[in-house]
Amino acid sequence: MPVLRWLRAAPLVALLLAMQTTAVAAQSLIRDAEIERSLKRIAAPLFRAAGVNASQIDLLVVNDPSLNAFVVDGTTIFLHEGLIRRLPNVEMLQSVIAHELAHITSGHLVRRALNMQDTRTAIGLGMLLGVVAATATGRSDVGTGVMLGTASVAKRQFMVHTRAEETTADQIGTRYLIRAGITPKAALDVLEIFRGQEALAVGRQDPYNRTHPLSRQRITTLKAVIAAYGSRKTWPDVENAYWFSRMKAKFRGFVGNPAYILRHLDKNATDEFTRLTRAVALHREGKRDAAAQEMDRLIEKRPDDAYYHELKGQILLEGGDAKHAVALYRKAVSLAPREPLILAGLGRAELALGSRKATRQALADLRKARQMDPRDARMLRDLAIAWARNGSSGMASLVTAERYALLTRFKDAQTNAKRAAGLLPRGSAAWLRAQDLLAATKLALRK
Repeated sequence: MPVLRWLRAAPLVALLLAMQTTAVAAQSLIRDAEIERSLKRIAAPLFRAAGVNASQIDLLVVNDPSLNAFVVDGTTIFLHEGLIRRLPNVEMLQSVIAHELAHITSGHLVRRALNMQDTRTAIGLGMLLGVVAATATGRSDVGTGVMLGTASVAKRQFMVHTRAEETTADQIGTRYLIRAGITPKAALDVLEIFRGQEALAVGRQDPYNRTHPLSRQRITTLKAVIAAYGSRKTWPDVENAYWFSRMKAKFRGFVGNPAYILRHLDKNATDEFTRLTRAVALHREGKRDAAAQEMDRLIEKRPDDAYYHELKGQILLEGGDAKHAVALYRKAVSLAPREPLILAGLGRAELALGSRKATRQALADLRKARQMDPRDARMLRDLAIAWARNGSSGMASLVTAERYALLTRFKDAQTNAKRAAGLLPRGSAAWLRAQDLLAATKLALRK
């Protein structure tokens, strides 16, 4: 492979490796603008305490009801939705984030990366860990969430930390909590949740126990660290507690049987979190008007909340009212212009209008969303449709090839990249992207 072509392909390889996740048999990611922003808010004091640039680390949610959190590179912390839902307070979630952040800042993952001999090995490891994939079915999930598929059981071994690494991460993570003014006891409370699982058969343990070896010594050491800093002042963060509770309310509406959820909600409750759960569950039951009415009450309470406008837009769009959905998405984008998932939702709603003008605007909005977050495969599907409707089959094939690469369907990616290369002007930037994709998929298929 010519050197210059390899250098162009390197960003794609980096993208593949940056989107690794850990699932055993068809797990998935939940992409949702509000939830990801909430996690960023909750993690912000820890990033400051660690001296880490918050823009360099993403927090993503794995669609799995078990308790786990993990990192596979230095750019992303993954949290199981089951962990978030089952933790009783935001401080315990922050302690988990602090622990995973400590794995990154301590260089535990860097040492593993040094074992990779060349780029082919890196690509092979990326495939082993499972490149993030997105279902392109238009299915409704959390908020504007997209379910992203993953693969491979063997990758678990890559993520297993040693007891020494765990003890180090406990100590450093606790220091981050203390510097941020968060009670360090939260870290101990989390470990106590898993304490009784060591006696269980491996198959019955939550994955946290398998990837984060727990021992009595870890708990004893952590107690000593907490005692040493016992006099440090901590204080509750009301704002973070609010976003944590709101995130759990949204999960409650989207996870599980909606009919069961609605039966067990207090019909007379009018607090914000109950209304949010009810709106989501009603939407999933197909009761669009009732769901929209609940959202109206929430928007009335918080008229400048981009995420409430976005969620109502999703409810109307998936209920067949694209015209009013577009207006709501535009309002959401005006309130949160740097949220690519919201912008992608606007593009999707504009495509649903079907007019030539709306399709041109959808193309512009989806291209902008792609620049901000190229990992959203559902957005790539919509972008390919927009390119095709705007008369560019070459660009539609190229974007489709990129989406298939995210789905780890490398043969389909290669086929569409070849088609794109034959349709695009030779030597253009898009043609070069197609060549890069062909080179990367060739290596991936060789593995």
